[in-house]
Amino acid sequence: MSAQPGTERGAAAQAGEGGAPPLLEAIHLEQHFPIKSGLLFDRVVGHVHAVDDVSLTLREGETLGLVGESGCGKTTLARSLLRLIEPTGGTIRFRGVDITHASRRALRPLRREMQMVFQDPYASLNPRRRVVQIVGQPLRLHGVPRDEIEPRVRDLLDRVGLRPEHLNRFPHEFSGGQRQRIGIARALALEPRLIVLDEPVSALDVSVQAQIINLLDDLQEEFGLSYLFVAHDLSVVRHVSDRIAVMYLGKVMEISPSEELYRKPIHPYTSALLSAIPVPDPRENRRRERIVVQGEPPSPIDPPSGCVFHTRCPRATDVCRSVVPPLTEYPGGHLAACHHPMNVSAEEIAQATRSPLSPKAAGEATPEPAEAAANA
Repeated sequence: MSAQPGTERGAAAQAGEGGAPPLLEAIHLEQHFPIKSGLLFDRVVGHVHAVDDVSLTLREGETLGLVGESGCGKTTLARSLLRLIEPTGGTIRFRGVDITHASRRALRPLRREMQMVFQDPYASLNPRRRVVQIVGQPLRLHGVPRDEIEPRVRDLLDRVGLRPEHLNRFPHEFSGGQRQRIGIARALALEPRLIVLDEPVSALDVSVQAQIINLLDDLQEEFGLSYLFVAHDLSVVRHVSDRIAVMYLGKVMEISPSEELYRKPIHPYTSALLSAIPVPDPRENRRRERIVVQGEPPSPIDPPSGCVFHTRCPRATDVCRSVVPPLTEYPGGHLAACHHPMNVSAEEIAQATRSPLSPKAAGEATPEPAEAAANA
């Protein structure tokens, strides 16, 4: 794929401009879905911990990749951040304004600023509407005069690489890549600042994936957009993200600048994910050490105590089973929630601090410099 990671742009975004607040901020966000039982009277017998005390930030012009296994809570987190579902707990701020429990009326002007491109380009478009109606609907809902809608839709289609004659076609007349372009045009209609991309290329062929990723990169440069890019394909995320957050069982395991995560993963789970990426060279593929995570992820209904990854982690000890690890910030803005970090020196551990993004239940102690000896 020809799109290149914007490491310089990511560094600027992470540092912020003039101390401005993040564009989007989640603070100890929780999304627990009740499990009910009973025929006549529903009673709650448990909860699915889909998102469990997650804190992260997204700055203006930045692309934050969100990765993890299927079922780890990526999409639920993305939908919660956009207030498509009401969060159970925590705080969501958009441009410094608390929108956690904002009413539909209060959210209406913010909907122009926050848009989403959904995973399935086949299911996310109304099959009974023409393209001009699909892309023009957000404009109509936000009061754009009727005679201005079609010219603006034509312009949007042109920006995403579609032709004017596509205006009056139905979704079934397009390929998967073209449908995703329609979804992107719809998301751009109201000139948002933030677009959440929920696995936007996972249902597409590899060649079409590259086209969509390059399109997203061009649009970001043209409009100054911020992206939350949700995916499970780490090779794709590497090409588009400035920073990457790794999730497992509803929790954040690691947050790092993109290139550093691939060069120096600190959490064992991240290392296992990276080792699963196919290498085109068969000789290099045979030489590298593959880290295989044993077993299946635990049930989010009853997450393990301590570190939620300890049931599958080859480095787990007693402290992992009893104490929730804090998000420890290492030099260079690299954060990891692990009692026994990998690929860090004694000097880096000595400089590490407990991040304010750590879960509320996390312990206070950060790893000891002696941990570096285990990595030697």
